[in-house]
Amino acid sequence: MTSLLPTLPGAYYTDPAVFAAEQERVFEQMWFCAVRGEDIAAAGRYRTVRVGRESVLVTRNSGGEARAFLNVCRHRGAQLCADEEGAVKRTFRCTYHAWSYDLDGRLVAAPNLVKMPDLDRVEYGLRPVHAREWLGYVWVCLSETPPSFAETVQGACVERLGDLASLERYGIEDLSLGRRIRYDVRANWKLIIENFMECYHCATIHPELVHVLPEFAGGYAAQYYVGHGAEFGPGIEGFTVDGGAGVTTIAGLAQEQDRRYFAVTIRPQVFLNLVPDHVILHRMYPLAPDRTVVECDWLYLPEVVAQGHDLTNSVELFDRVNRQDFEACERCQPAMSSRAYADGGVLVPSEHHIATFHEWLRDRLR
Repeated sequence: MTSLLPTLPGAYYTDPAVFAAEQERVFEQMWFCAVRGEDIAAAGRYRTVRVGRESVLVTRNSGGEARAFLNVCRHRGAQLCADEEGAVKRTFRCTYHAWSYDLDGRLVAAPNLVKMPDLDRVEYGLRPVHAREWLGYVWVCLSETPPSFAETVQGACVERLGDLASLERYGIEDLSLGRRIRYDVRANWKLIIENFMECYHCATIHPELVHVLPEFAGGYAAQYYVGHGAEFGPGIEGFTVDGGAGVTTIAGLAQEQDRRYFAVTIRPQVFLNLVPDHVILHRMYPLAPDRTVVECDWLYLPEVVAQGHDLTNSVELFDRVNRQDFEACERCQPAMSSRAYADGGVLVPSEHHIATFHEWLRDRLR
């Protein structure tokens, strides 16, 4: 095998036409991790998120089911919910002409509705979006015929960890949100994915991470090997910024998961980081060829959050890693339009697995 492989050409990171194709053929066709379930814990709680070119309204009905709809009033097309999050009692009401929809999307009220007997309340209800909950998150898919969740989403975890049981031991759906940080990154979403997948850069820009996980200094990311987790260094007590003790360990982990860090990329927009006492989950929201919002959740045992444990050292480690990574991505973004990168760059041997991501993307865009 050659020691160098080509990357994608620079235009893949800057061309609005490429980005539009990605919105249509990637983000609007695949399962997309939209919101944390506890963000919409009660009936009528909602969040609006950008999925591809659409604003999607995610809520919970009176029966406790997660529901998702296109955030568009069916009357004249006004945006139904302008806020990123909020709560309603029983109905979503359009502020333009007061058409109202229940938590299952059915049209239930409108001015002079009784004078419009031919208006089908189901047909003119909100446009539904496929939704399901897994790992404590609501995943949505805009496609009329969604791809297999088991093969695409869960399959990515099996491909990385070797089996689904290894992930289930963390009980992510039962963990609580300890901290959330939202990053507005001036870079293409693919640069962020590529950065997360490799560790060739770790010794250069992640001193705190390499201190905790010294094997990363060798340039090979944990994702390079199926089932492999990077081992904590000697004298490291926890996955914290100074290597000190963390918080209560998640019960039920296997021996081979203790003192280990595992990372999983779930295409197209989720990064999953697993350590013995918490889980870190990133969700990307690509907004433009050169802008990506990343929402990062730190998840802990419910009693750790409820008892008010100090999470500062725990959160700070990956917050620093995030900021270091995103700064690097932002340094790359301007050069993607340079003639020096018109034909792309190269992948060294420890980055060869990124070529699989590039081929996957090309296939989606064909």
